[in-house]
Amino acid sequence: MSTPSVILYDHAYGDFTSGAEAAVRRETYGEDLGQSSWMTAAEWLGFADRIGVGASANVLEVGSGSGGPGVYLALQRGCRLTGVDLNEHGVRNATALAEARGVADRVRFQTVDASRPLPFPDASFDAVMSNDAMCHIKGRGDVLRDWYRVLRPGGRAFFTDALVITGAVSHEELATRSSIGFYLFVPPGENERALTAAGFTVLAVEDVTQNAADLSRRRHDARARYARELVEREGQENFDGLQRFLMCVHTVSAERRLSRFAYLAEKR
Repeated sequence: MSTPSVILYDHAYGDFTSGAEAAVRRETYGEDLGQSSWMTAAEWLGFADRIGVGASANVLEVGSGSGGPGVYLALQRGCRLTGVDLNEHGVRNATALAEARGVADRVRFQTVDASRPLPFPDASFDAVMSNDAMCHIKGRGDVLRDWYRVLRPGGRAFFTDALVITGAVSHEELATRSSIGFYLFVPPGENERALTAAGFTVLAVEDVTQNAADLSRRRHDARARYARELVEREGQENFDGLQRFLMCVHTVSAERRLSRFAYLAEKR
């Protein structure tokens, strides 16, 4: 029997300001950036610091989602930022958020399929950042070559991938873990190989699996506390499917059978 598809991002982005969604984010992440991934505010700023994002930086965020993390980064570090995402709900919310927070003059968002060549000139950006989105993007080799193209010499790329297979995973677990959309699972070393083939020098690889284990469980438990409101919006079947998804993420991450790694690379 196949695992039914589950809607996460349309609800998370389309109902961004709903009381239940906001409460779940606060209980999950502590500081609510509008994120739906396995990243806290502190981790996001730490990632930005590792690639040297400051007031003079022009940053491309691939998989910008709700826009919350990008707007937060611009406010905290003073940078310019362009966010791209395939989800139109996310881009609409992101654009409104940039306006509301007073950064629309230096933060913009576009609906873009990041698996295709990016609509930007060569050497446009100082840094490319992408959190927990690479696993959704087809054609990773071509994608990284295009990141290399849009980066200035000396620019850095940073992304996380929560679907590196580091243990035995059943077909049922793979189906549940990928029930919210398109996913690519990769073996250890594949991201390093793809970065190198694209022309990058890999500077660092860090195991950041614990956040996936912790935040998925916290989000699961927070959603359970707001079940009535969420079921009213999502429907019982979708609510239950998301709960199964989150518990699966927790289990395979806590047991280090699917791991999340962060990759830092440079265009020489």
